[in-house]
Amino acid sequence: MAAVGVQKKSLDTPDETRDFEQGKLQTATLRDFKVARAVLQPGWKWSEHVRPLAQTDSCQVRHTGYVVSGQLKIVMDDRTEMDLGPGDAYVIEPGHDAWVVGSEPFVGVDVSSEMVEAFAKEAEEDKGLVDRAKDRLSGQ
Repeated sequence: MAAVGVQKKSLDTPDETRDFEQGKLQTATLRDFKVARAVLQPGWKWSEHVRPLAQTDSCQVRHTGYVVSGQLKIVMDDRTEMDLGPGDAYVIEPGHDAWVVGSEPFVGVDVSSEMVEAFAKEAEEDKGLVDRAKDRLSGQ
């Protein structure tokens, strides 16, 4: 008998998979909770492989999550840098570029609802979500 009030989904059989050049995003939704697993291949770079979809100068999505494996370099628009690796929990604010470092794929689990909704979708499809995220961050 299943426990009352408990739900689960496996990201191995996601609700949605978004494939893009050098990567994929697998998403699952449980009630109002959204989670995504990003698998980014060596050579993946946001500014090369996702910018054409987002049509913004830098990634305008906030990310919160955990690194399972691989290495990712983050460079903010103000040029500050951070490296992420296995075991790191992270919050990455909008306004950044990122790329996989080394020869191992980067695997991260992100729990930001706006990331799950907006990342690696066509610009017209996610424009409203990105605008709402910007408004929320600016306090409007």
